[in-house]
Amino acid sequence: MSERLACRERTPHGSGVPIATSPAGCGILAVLTEPGLRADIDRVAAAAGVRVVHADAESPMTRKAWFAAAAVVLDQAAITRCAQRALPRRAHVIMLTRGDPTTETWEAAIAVGAQQVLRLPAQEHALVREFSEAAESGRDTHKRGQVVAVVGGCGGAGASWFAAALARAATNVLLVDLDPWAGGIDLLVGAETVPGLRWPDLALQGGRLNWAAVREALPRYRGVSMLSGTRRGYELEPGPVDAVVDAGRRGGATVICDLPRRLTAATHTALDSADLLVIVSPCDVRACAATATVAAVFSAINPAVGLVVRGPSPGGLRAAEIADIAGVPLLASMKAQPHLAAQLEHGGLRLSRRSPLAAAARRVLAVLPAAPKQNGRAA
Repeated sequence: MSERLACRERTPHGSGVPIATSPAGCGILAVLTEPGLRADIDRVAAAAGVRVVHADAESPMTRKAWFAAAAVVLDQAAITRCAQRALPRRAHVIMLTRGDPTTETWEAAIAVGAQQVLRLPAQEHALVREFSEAAESGRDTHKRGQVVAVVGGCGGAGASWFAAALARAATNVLLVDLDPWAGGIDLLVGAETVPGLRWPDLALQGGRLNWAAVREALPRYRGVSMLSGTRRGYELEPGPVDAVVDAGRRGGATVICDLPRRLTAATHTALDSADLLVIVSPCDVRACAATATVAAVFSAINPAVGLVVRGPSPGGLRAAEIADIAGVPLLASMKAQPHLAAQLEHGGLRLSRRSPLAAAARRVLAVLPAAPKQNGRAA
């Protein structure tokens, strides 16, 4: 275990690494006469992960090119020529300028139907957001993913184990570690040496991210993309949590959030986003009492709550009794999963399809509307 901890902490993750906020492969058409703006747009596009096609400002703009791009960016000279072509109105037309917009600037923008007039480089972040929204809307629509939040009814309930099991049982999944004091869920699943960004590495305040860029930046292990904590102290803010969870959901991923039992602003954000909150409880009297308290507090924020009870039951308490006392539906109960602690010491969670933990995870995923296809893989 000490070697695993040391190995992970030696793996470098640069401080404050930005994450791309737009999908690659969605074309942005740029018609610009100012060389400085061309350089600005190339820099913004590279940071955002989008592909820019520069068109000759002197050549006539065709309707095919006008509508084929996810977004069109123009400067004032180019916008005047496009207005003369009487091109139809379309979404995601952006006018760029070096200085403050004048009355003439706004008149030109209105003439061609531009929705935004942005000054570079001062408004680069707004341009990144526009690129992201344009590229997302230009892709084929698909079903949004589901968000499942998991929390322990008491300390040591096994909520992180269950969150990891849910992630292993789903496809196109994002496992999000929201407990900054738990040592990192990557260590629990055996992914502590897998390269990729962790929470302290992200230079992110919020906004709209795209799933493809997020997935590319994060560690991926045994089919699970994850955003983990580390063994260094840090705190989570609600803006980045909302951005990451929203990106996964819009990308059609099943997002599994491993929550702490303390109600931080970041925890609230995940609860607000969740389609289902799963409370995990051991099957004993004290755990039952604690779970009832947690259920009352958390269900006031999100009433879509269900219970998973794990054995053994030393006093003969039944899972249904815990559900009745906690006042939440019983989603699954399971026998004790053997050798979990030993697995953590020797490479992380490994589940066979027939293991109690994997079976309970599949039952919970089946509760979700249009539940994602389960991969059924043995670890």
